[in-house]
Amino acid sequence: MAIVMAIGIVTQGVLLNYLGTQFFQHIFGKILSIINLSLWFAFILSLFIASLDGKFKDIHYSNRINRFGIGTWVAGTSISGILFYKQFFQWGFISVIIALINIVLWIFYIWVSVKTFIEICRTKSYRNVHGILLLTTVSTQSIVLLLNTVFKELPAIFNLSLLIIGFCFYLVCVFFILYRYIKDSWSIEMDWNNTNCIIHGALSISGIACLVTGIINIEIIRLIWRAAFIIFITVETIEVYRLFKRIKNFGFKNGIFIYDVTQWSRVFTFAMFYTFTSLIHTHLFIGSFVIDTILNVGVWVVMLLLMFELMLSFSDGIKTYKNSSREIVKENEVSSPF
Repeated sequence: MAIVMAIGIVTQGVLLNYLGTQFFQHIFGKILSIINLSLWFAFILSLFIASLDGKFKDIHYSNRINRFGIGTWVAGTSISGILFYKQFFQWGFISVIIALINIVLWIFYIWVSVKTFIEICRTKSYRNVHGILLLTTVSTQSIVLLLNTVFKELPAIFNLSLLIIGFCFYLVCVFFILYRYIKDSWSIEMDWNNTNCIIHGALSISGIACLVTGIINIEIIRLIWRAAFIIFITVETIEVYRLFKRIKNFGFKNGIFIYDVTQWSRVFTFAMFYTFTSLIHTHLFIGSFVIDTILNVGVWVVMLLLMFELMLSFSDGIKTYKNSSREIVKENEVSSPF
């Protein structure tokens, strides 16, 4: 679902704001949307299969920290519901169904997350926490975006309540992450997680949610953007330093060209910050050298990240397929009586 989130925000956020509505409504925009919706449906199907096979708990729940990854299901479903509503408006009732189902999924996820936060505090198991916790904020604010797209008239108190819940989760998660890195010794090559970029991504989607609802003061939204920008620079500076350290210790191949599904969080967060900046520029008429540079250069950075991640995922898929084929051949040779 992290892939669905990333491609969804690149399509609905970055490309739409850079190329305009004509691109989005054109055949190319529709093809990208259909691809993303197909991926979403395929992942939903895989979740049902895992549940039927009795593997759901082992895969998605047993690991305390990985439980927070369920937030990608909520956010991925939100972006898919938005894409479906905007591309196939005549079937808008399906988006309404998706939204209602997603609310139930979000409630389940928040219950699991709060329960897990309590477990972490009780057992003092902060050692392995990282940016994945911030999917609580991302999922909550994605619900705000989905509901304000599908349902045009939402009570202000409802929107405000969800926004506050999202910001509260943000503060709690950042505290947990900072506590982990301040309290324990760690190495930047091995212990700085890809998902830590969600520290700025979660703030960006929160700012977008504030803009979309239209109930938050403009000055507050400007402050959120500035905070997101500062955190973006800070986190990505750490990432660059980490990159050089990994190249130095592991070489280019093992330091950079290793696929991990958590790397999609970088595409998602960069695209989310670009979208937030674009909306700030469009709706609030804020212009500056920094914002103009982000809007003109950022789109190409996001697209390069997306292409690089697709290349790594295809390469990893081919490698996995070849390894599986070899194992099947070996098993057949061993089981053959001749």
